[in-house]
Parts: sequence; C-alpha cells; structure tokens
Amino acid sequence: MGSSRLTLPVIVFAQFCCTSLWFAGNGVMNDLIQTFDLDPAALGHLTSAVQFGFITGTLAFAFLGIADRFSPSKVFFYSAIFGALFNLGILVESNSSGSLLMLRFLTGFSLAGIYPVGMKIASDYYREGLGKSLGFLVGALVLGTALPHLLMAVMGLQGLPWKSVLVTTSFLAFLGGSLIFLLVQDGPYRRPMLQKDFSAMLRVFNIPKFRAAAFGYFGHMWELYAFWAFVPVVLKVYSVLHPHSNFNVPLLSFFIIGSGGLVCAVIGLLSQSWGTKRSAAGALLLSAACCIISPLMFLQTSETFFIIFLLFWGMVVVADSPLFSTLVAKHAPSKGRGTALTVVNCIGFAITIVSIELISFLLEVLDPVYLLLFLAPGPLLGLLVLFRKRRNQLPTISPEKV
Repeated sequence: MGSSRLTLPVIVFAQFCCTSLWFAGNGVMNDLIQTFDLDPAALGHLTSAVQFGFITGTLAFAFLGIADRFSPSKVFFYSAIFGALFNLGILVESNSSGSLLMLRFLTGFSLAGIYPVGMKIASDYYREGLGKSLGFLVGALVLGTALPHLLMAVMGLQGLPWKSVLVTTSFLAFLGGSLIFLLVQDGPYRRPMLQKDFSAMLRVFNIPKFRAAAFGYFGHMWELYAFWAFVPVVLKVYSVLHPHSNFNVPLLSFFIIGSGGLVCAVIGLLSQSWGTKRSAAGALLLSAACCIISPLMFLQTSETFFIIFLLFWGMVVVADSPLFSTLVAKHAPSKGRGTALTVVNCIGFAITIVSIELISFLLEVLDPVYLLLFLAPGPLLGLLVLFRKRRNQLPTISPEKV
C-alpha cells in the first residue's frame, strides 16, 4: 500500500477497533461482578490487571526491541488476534476472580503490540505532520476505549446479553489487526534495528528534550486512566447525592470518555500553529484545574452543568496525549523510535496502576466527593517538568548518537 492516502485512515480505524479491548471488561463490569460473584473492588483490580499486562508487554517489547527488529504491521496483527482471543475467554462460565484477572492481564499484554506499535507505524510513514497523525491515533484510542460503554448502552436497550459486548469487541480487534496486516506495509522511514540493543531503552533518557517530554507524559498518565476508570462511579455518586438526577450511566460514560477523541484530532492540527509544547501545557493546566474544583461540582444541583463539566474534563484530560507522544517520537533516535515509544508507554502505564489503586482505596475510606482531587498532582508535576529551567545543563545530545 506504500504511502497511499489511505494509510493513515486504515491505521486510525484499526487502532480504534483494537483498543476497544481495553475497557471491554469495564463496560460490562456490573455484570461481571454479579455473574462471577466478585468483590465490588473488582473495578479497580480488573482495570489494574489490564494496565499491568500492558506494562509487562511494553517492557518485554522494549527490552527485546520487537517493534524495531520485526515488521510492525505483523506485530500489530498477531497482537490483535491474541488480544481478541483473551477477551473472549471471559465468556467461559467456570471463570474465577483469578482467571478473570489473568485474562485481563493477557489482554493488556496484547495491547502492548497494538497501541505503541500503531504509533510506531505512523511515525515510519510521516515525518512532517507527525503531531497531526498521532492526534488521530490517540483520538482512535480514546473512542475505542469508550466504545464498550456505548455497546453496553445500545445492547441493553435492544435486550441483548452483556456477553455481546465482549464478542463485538473481539470481532473488531480481529478486523483491525487484519486490515493492518493486509493493507499497511512497513513505512518508508522505518530503520530496523539489526541487532538487539538492550541498553537502548535506557539511553534515550540521556536526551534532555526526550526526558522532559517523557516526564510530562508521566504526569499526564497519573490522571488519565484513573479518571476514565471511575467515570461511571462519579456519575453514580452524583446520582446518590442528587436523587432527582436520572443518568444513563453507560451512555454518559461513553460520551464523557469519548469526547476526548475529537479533541485529540483537532489538537494535533492546532499544535502546528500553537506549538506542541505550549498546547500540551495548556491541556495539562486545564485538567489540573478540573481536578482541583471537582469537589465543588458534586455540590451544585444542576445535573446538566455537572455533565458539561465532565464532558469538558473528558476533552482536556487526554488532549495532551498525542502531543507528548509527538515530542517523544520527535526526540527519539530513528533506529530506536519504536523502543523509545514503548518504554515511555510502559512507565506511564505503571503510574496508572498506582493512581487507579489509590482511588480504589480512597473510595472505601473517604467521602467520594473528594476522590478526583487526588489526581491533581499528576498534571501539576507535568507542568513543573515541562517548564523547569535546567541550570548548568549539559550540551544537547543528538538522538541519532544515543
């Protein structure tokens, strides 16, 4: 397919299809808890299992240089197939809490060959306008992540069983992987790593601009997935505090999480004139403000205003994701770009486990009105790193010399 105009749309659509696996368990969480007699804390644990699987996968992929040594399109395809199968494994009636955790872990491991590898494929095709390309890709991730909530809402209205959500997301993953395998060749800017270089995953942090982008991304990740995971909980808490509200939680969860998808595509375009770093900082600042004022939002009585607030937060919480990925890819060495993107994703998602488990714990011991306040340190620290003045800074290291 080469550098056809259809390359980016195919990659974006495939990313959307395959990342629907990410929150497939979250979309049917209430049914999983009832069917398999799980503890209410399963929301945090099953979500963390996916994140931990993703971390383990990205660490393995980065350590072995998988995305740089082998065809990224084939890596994407096989990862999508395995992810679809592990997702379907939830349907086995003899599952226990342990087997469900393992299946979600393996699904997360498979996603390590989808999300960062999809960005790698895009970076192999596009040098100019990479921010725009990654903006579309992260937008696809956001919509794919939100999709199970929409499927649950629609299938619930149609009277279809909750298992249909898992079947549909697995089919989409198979479709997305097949499209990449059949239609997207290795990009013209791909520089394969001919030999394993285990130290490459650490040496990239010697590049000051790469390091700043990576740590800004880490601050962003502290907030992102914890917010996404607990959107249904937030809606239920507001409903308890204000009994007059009548929320369709799955449908609203889709719109709140999915609202960031369009913003990711738009911010990639706007960053070309605003500047990538400045655009990322603006999104971090706005999401930090949402964290800080969130307790006040629970207290006001207008459910419309509350939903608008969450929709806005859903937009800004992820708007900086493609921008940081762009900065990371831009400042990484071309021969190790896939490894660099993968290791940064690995560390970022490790951070999400800490924040998700922290919020899960606080949900048991703290008034839930104050839960999201504890997400604020992430974007605030991200801003600090982005604009910290490094005194006595060493000469800039070229990415190609690392």
